[in-house]
Amino acid sequence: MKSTRRIVLAAALLLSPVMAPAEPQHGIAMYGEPALPPDFVSLPYANPNAPKGGRIVQGEVGSFDSLNPHILKGRVPWQLRFLAHESLMGRSWDEPFTLYGLLAESIEVPDDRSWVEFTLRPEARFSDGSPVTAEDVLWSYETLGTVGHPRYHGSWKKVESAEKVGERGVRFTFNTRDDELPLILGMRPILKKAQWDGVDFAESGIGMVPISSAPYVISDVDPGRYVVLSRNKDYWGNGVVPYRKGQANLDEIRMEFFADGTAMFEAFKGGLLNTSRETSVQKWETQYGFPAVTTGKIVKSVIPHQRPTGIRGLVMNTRKPKFQDWRVREALITAFNFEFINQTINGELQPRISSYFSNSILGMDHGPASGRVLEFLEPFADDLLPGAIDGYTLPTGDGTERNRKNLRQALDLMKKAGWALQDGTLKNAEGTPFAFDILLSSGATETQQIVDIYVSALERMGVAVTVTTVDSAEYKERTNIFDFDMTWYARGLSLSPGNEQNLYWGSEAAETDGSRNWMGMKSPAAEAMIERLLTSESRDDFVAATKALDRVLTSGRYVIPSWHSPIARIAHVKELRYPENLPMYGDWIGFQPDVWWYEE
Repeated sequence: MKSTRRIVLAAALLLSPVMAPAEPQHGIAMYGEPALPPDFVSLPYANPNAPKGGRIVQGEVGSFDSLNPHILKGRVPWQLRFLAHESLMGRSWDEPFTLYGLLAESIEVPDDRSWVEFTLRPEARFSDGSPVTAEDVLWSYETLGTVGHPRYHGSWKKVESAEKVGERGVRFTFNTRDDELPLILGMRPILKKAQWDGVDFAESGIGMVPISSAPYVISDVDPGRYVVLSRNKDYWGNGVVPYRKGQANLDEIRMEFFADGTAMFEAFKGGLLNTSRETSVQKWETQYGFPAVTTGKIVKSVIPHQRPTGIRGLVMNTRKPKFQDWRVREALITAFNFEFINQTINGELQPRISSYFSNSILGMDHGPASGRVLEFLEPFADDLLPGAIDGYTLPTGDGTERNRKNLRQALDLMKKAGWALQDGTLKNAEGTPFAFDILLSSGATETQQIVDIYVSALERMGVAVTVTTVDSAEYKERTNIFDFDMTWYARGLSLSPGNEQNLYWGSEAAETDGSRNWMGMKSPAAEAMIERLLTSESRDDFVAATKALDRVLTSGRYVIPSWHSPIARIAHVKELRYPENLPMYGDWIGFQPDVWWYEE
């Protein structure tokens, strides 16, 4: 494999006198110091005395044809990326961005974070009993950074050299300033190099069961139907890694796949599944009264969180000429009858997503920008859309089905953008109708309900709109290459945004198949704010840069936002339990099934 990076398998590394002094640490935080001391017993939201045993059976809508979550090709059960692989460091979901040693016993960085060095634990082993070596680490990073999923490529380009240090150390030296890079590299999955000899990594699919160092191994697979993970009782980290104490408690994790949400819910009611995460408020209130719930066999748990809303709604693909005028996008947002849709589907009003980082300290403030936020945005004032600096608020409907005032406003915006009603149809000066297609994945019941109501409003204002529903395989293929006009879009955002923001909103990502920049936005202002938050030397500047980015994204009018919930709703059998001390992120990656246990 060729690479522009310098991979050196040297016995030792001689330190240059100009390098900043550094000391090995048990963890690392983006700002300040880790909250937990070197001798911590477990993560604060894990139960170190949790019993081992039992099983969890979860449902997923769709299918899968690959077991490799680290490449672009194929559909993979999403949790395999986290449950079936392990990294050098592990993330604490009770802190904004802090990592603690996992495969690595220590991490070392200089003050300027121009390099990072990890030292592997001598006990670290793959599930086949072979040791995890520095060679495995270096091979994993180079492979992921060159032929792995595009999400790994950006950070690898910032690595000037990757070198073995002594018997168990690896050092990465960077070619650019990015204070988050040491943390990003700490979370890369480590693969067994020997398993992939002679195998085309980018094409590997269902036939390659990964050998990893994680507490779980894939023990049974029926392609497209289910995958089973079994707890490795000989897991190397038992009694060794404080980070793992109280985690990986269940003997078995089974993921069942269904054609749609209705079939999955019936499977839960019938006892095939023993947990169900519910996103519909109305369904939670009206359809969870079946016998297993009333008798107490199933418990309804509500899990609060403190994380940003992220963005969830209908995204407009600005690669399409029809969506390149911001007034058109604003018109389509105005025509979306949020208040009526919210009441109809949820039964009770849920809070709307008002910006990408709303519900958190990182969310933009209402009204005009001021202070550091204004200072960061002013150089781009001529290119920013209305609302970025002076303030932007989503249009509010009257709550009725007709929503006449908003439709009039939407038509006025369309007219200013060159589209006017002609014989009941919106057309431009050449007589071409304003038409587009909404792409949906089959089985997305709630999304279909939202779209049905929205389409009725669009038809009343003369838009020629169609809805195309495809299976999950075709949906993934089409969204990977951005082959859609409008579709449903959901991006979770954290309290520690970093390099991944370039994958979501960067210009390069807009041209990269498989990226998360579905809207196709290209904004120098957004990229400048991302650069600022990556290089901020104080918490205040980091927050200001994120608030400024939030303004650019929201005023860009790329997504028609839906609602969010400051809580998660999980129904589960009473034997499945979780700690009373909840993480800051609530029901997020690393919560279920990681810190849950089964107890009669």
